[in-house]
Order: sequence, then structure tokens, then C-alpha cells
Amino acid sequence: MAEPALRHATDECELIERARRNDREAIRLLIKQQNRRLYRIARSIVRDDFDAEDVLQDAYVRAFAALDGFRGEARFGTWLARIVINEALGCVRRRRPTIDIGLVSDNPELSAQVIPFPTASCENPETIMAQDQIRALLERAIDKLPEGFREILVARLIEEMSVEETSELFGVLPQTVKTRLFRARALLKAEMEKHIGPSLRDAFPFEGRRCEQLADLVLARLRLS
Repeated sequence: MAEPALRHATDECELIERARRNDREAIRLLIKQQNRRLYRIARSIVRDDFDAEDVLQDAYVRAFAALDGFRGEARFGTWLARIVINEALGCVRRRRPTIDIGLVSDNPELSAQVIPFPTASCENPETIMAQDQIRALLERAIDKLPEGFREILVARLIEEMSVEETSELFGVLPQTVKTRLFRARALLKAEMEKHIGPSLRDAFPFEGRRCEQLADLVLARLRLS
């Protein structure tokens, strides 16, 4: 029996090949597999739910329309994430033309290249409301983090990416990832205190109908609806 990681890679390669042939269901599956991580990455940059969805939709359309450009030199998720980052930075620049995003990369490849979700299980409305309030506080606290720190925190703590993955994704040194994460955690802890631990993994939900609707919109734009 194949190892789970190998089996996943094989399944993903098969889906990518089907997507190259404009297979509607393959594209939908790839989108749903990547939605959570990519949405959170986009959201960490643009700091707005609706802008993050627009960025994600545009990035998917760009990626699947040019899927032949994916040569497998990086993981598919990393390739997509770079496109999402590029779209998100473009969105921010359009809103604030003079912004310094704090993620300028020395990696020319990164500069040139054009996310089942966990839910809280509660038994009563009061608990649900309290957790929603805590999550809202947490999201606002994350939004207040400086650019360049916010994205690193989302990648490392919420998406649980490794230092090496985060370094590769954002084009910064591993030591820079560690330093920014340390400072981001200190700032966030000061803002959130007791609530950060139990609530962090439920931040920025993107599931259910929103997830399905985004896949439908991308497929429609690719003329595969």
C-alpha cells in the first residue's frame, strides 16, 4: 500500500493532468483542497474578507488558464500560493499606491510570478456567541499586526507551515521568518492575552457555501460551468 504522502502526491498529479484537459470536477477538487490555506494567505495581506475572495478567484482563474506553465519545479500548493500573493499585493497597491508591504523578495522568481475546515463544536448558543466574539477580537488583533509580520504569523501558526516552507513562500531568510514570528506573537499576545491559544485555529473561516460558490465562480470564468 502506498504511503499517504505518496498517494496524495499521485492523486494531486492526476488531478492536475485532468485539470490541464479542462476537467471540471478535477479543477473543483483542486480548488477545494487549496481554498483554506490560500484564502488565509490572501486575507493576511489584504485584511478584508471580500477582497480576499476576489483575490483568490482572480488567482485561480489566472492559474488554471495557464496551468501548462506549471512544470512541477515547486509543489502545486506553493505555485498557487505565489500567484495568490502576487494578486493580493496588487490589490493592496491599487488601494494604497505608496504602500511598503514589507515582503520585498530578493528571489527574482518569486517577484516575477504573476484554502474539511475546523469548526467549533458547541452545545449552547451562549458558548457559540462567546467563541464568535473571541474570534472576532482575534481577527482584528491579527489585522493590526504590521505588514510582513502578519503574513508570517498566519503561515506559521494558523496554517502550521514550516520555517522552510514559509521562507520559500515569502522569499525571506529562515532567520527572518523566526524573528518576525517571535515579534508578531509578542504583539498578538499583548492584544489578546487569554484568548489567543484556544481561538487561533478558528480564525478567518472559509467553508461551506462560500467555498462552493468560489469554485463555481472560477469554473464559470473558465467557461466550464
